[in-house]
Amino acid sequence: MLKIYNLKDLSVKAVEDLCKRNVDSNNQIRSAVTEIINEVRLHGDHALKGYAEKFDGISLKKLFLEKDEISAIAAGASEDAKQALKLAYNNIRKFHLEQVGKGEKVETSKGVFCWRELRAIEKVGLYIPGGTAVLPSTFLMLGIPARFAGCKEIIVCSPPQKDGKINAYLAYCAELLEIDRIYLAGGAQAVAAMAYGTESILKVDKIFGPGNQYVTRAKTIIQAESQTAIDMPAGPSEVLVIADETAIPEYVAADLLAQAEHGIDSQAVLVSNSAMMIEETILELKKQLSALPRAEIAAKAIANSYAILCSDLREGIRFSNSYAPEHLILATDQWESITDDIVNAGSVFLGHLTPESAGDYASGTNHTLPTSSYAKAYSGVSVDSFVKKITFQHINKEGIRNIGPAVEILASLEGLQAHKNAVTVRLKDNRE
Repeated sequence: MLKIYNLKDLSVKAVEDLCKRNVDSNNQIRSAVTEIINEVRLHGDHALKGYAEKFDGISLKKLFLEKDEISAIAAGASEDAKQALKLAYNNIRKFHLEQVGKGEKVETSKGVFCWRELRAIEKVGLYIPGGTAVLPSTFLMLGIPARFAGCKEIIVCSPPQKDGKINAYLAYCAELLEIDRIYLAGGAQAVAAMAYGTESILKVDKIFGPGNQYVTRAKTIIQAESQTAIDMPAGPSEVLVIADETAIPEYVAADLLAQAEHGIDSQAVLVSNSAMMIEETILELKKQLSALPRAEIAAKAIANSYAILCSDLREGIRFSNSYAPEHLILATDQWESITDDIVNAGSVFLGHLTPESAGDYASGTNHTLPTSSYAKAYSGVSVDSFVKKITFQHINKEGIRNIGPAVEILASLEGLQAHKNAVTVRLKDNRE
């Protein structure tokens, strides 16, 4: 069950250690992932088929499903599931549509015009996890902003099921997103295939999608060693709940378990100024855990999690900013008074009736978020993630006369005569 720490008893070093997670101290994950990447680079499709047999237990004759096959699989989804996915699809579209826009022209000096335009990343790869849980919601979270951005090539990889196909709900999402081909590859090998290309899979410019520690490590390696970018290091899921005496222990326990059931390397942290709230939540955890189908997975994650007793909510926020959680829940009536203090978090859920599950599926915000403290520097996926922002400028005769002399002086200060000359020759031809 949750280990309990009193924040006032912890040193700065102890707090730093508590905030660390998913550390590959012996480089075991890095070594395994590096081997997988090298195999895929060298042997392409053959390596992918070998890893499908090794990790997924399936001998694949081909590495992809076409449109007609996807449609046939999607037909197996229940009407209730389709309606729920359609509701999520519509809400995610509404939220992300607001992110599409073009910057206005700015006249920085008379006759000098600057502006910014968006251009879609041409080839993107979407990784849809399918290990202990299949995630059609992730498909929507990645596919919708990719479509809004206008990406020309959208490559989708997801692990095959035992029958060599994909989940019916993934297939239905593919129809909603107008994706006509899905590649049957999972894990680090899928990331490698999209980063370097194989006989079947096109090399992409940027890879998106969450995953386990192996997927995350593969993404960070290929970002450093290939010409393929990544969205962010989005690894095992995590939540931090800040709860005071107004919180409802049943709700708080449910929120902690909602993350814990993702995988044994997930983490759920409770921060509270009430010792009674912590104790009551632990009792609820025990009660709810026993009823979960994924109880064994959740229990292992909870054993790797903890509770922090703090003096007040602002101290709790300070700890949260050090932890920089993927998901932050403020289970308090006072949430409006402390949200301005939040500095580091992937996505924030406010009040007692806003579970993180809503953001995972259907409220509209994106659930592909930075983990392992990367929320200190990264944002979650958005339409912006799928575009490049290119600056433009145009200078007319009045403009070159206005800023030209300053540019000449600055170029001379830096000893760059050719830079100065590029302005001087224009000034010479455009004097009043």
